[in-house]
This record gives sequence, structure tokens and C-alpha cells, in this order.
Amino acid sequence: MLLSVLGRPLLSARLSGAFSITSAAMAEALAKIPVVEIDSEGTFKYILLTVKVKDGDGHKDIVRGTKSAEYHNHIFEKVNPAMEALGMECKCLGGGKIEHNSQEKKLRVFGESTAFGKADHSVSAEKLKSAFSDYEITWSDDKK
Repeated sequence: MLLSVLGRPLLSARLSGAFSITSAAMAEALAKIPVVEIDSEGTFKYILLTVKVKDGDGHKDIVRGTKSAEYHNHIFEKVNPAMEALGMECKCLGGGKIEHNSQEKKLRVFGESTAFGKADHSVSAEKLKSAFSDYEITWSDDKK
């Protein structure tokens, strides 16, 4: 036990256990964030993001895409506050488009974002494979 000059226990010694519990809770919260959330059909904009525990080391890349977004930043503007509410920070790594054909079980990743630049589509495709393992998933640097 650490003692102050007055002979009383220091608070930091007692709080260290609480910090590790908080870190574990944050790691668990990060693990619960879905890697992929995209629309079930159609061609739409998507972004690749890194989500990180605020003031921590834990992080992971996630994919978000929807037809409701007119621009890529609309997706980020929706995702960012939701992640902040969980105690996370997120950074957009780039964007593009996803063509989702659920009937044929195919996903095609392509294009780029004017605001965020082109995402690394190979990384995005790997993330999609984790959620759509029975799909044929392709990617290219084609604009269309």
C-alpha cells in the first residue's frame, strides 16, 4: 500500500483496480460494435472507419453503408455521435460504393469518396467477408 506523507493511503492505489475494470468494459464495448452495417440491397455509398477506445489502445475497422446517404459525410455524421456515446473515437479512412445483390449473394466494392478519398477496398472486402461469408465479394479501383 502506498502512503502519503501524512501516513494515509493514497487514492491512486485504491483506484487502479477501477481503471482496469473500465478498460475491460471499454474493450467489451468495442468488441460489441458490429464490423459491418450496410443496406440489404442496392448500390450505395459506404465508408471505412477505424473505431478506437478514447484514451486507450483498443481499435478496429468497421464498414458502414446506406442508400439514405446522399454524400459519404452523411454516413460519418450518423456514425460518429453513436460511437462517441459509447466512449469511442472514430476516424474515416475513406469511402466508395457497394453494390449489394442479395438474391445472387454478391457484393462489389468500388469507387471513391470526394470528401474522404478512396477507402482501401481490399480491407473493406475482408470486413464484408466476415459478415457475408457465403457471398461472392469482389473489389476494384474502378470509379463505376
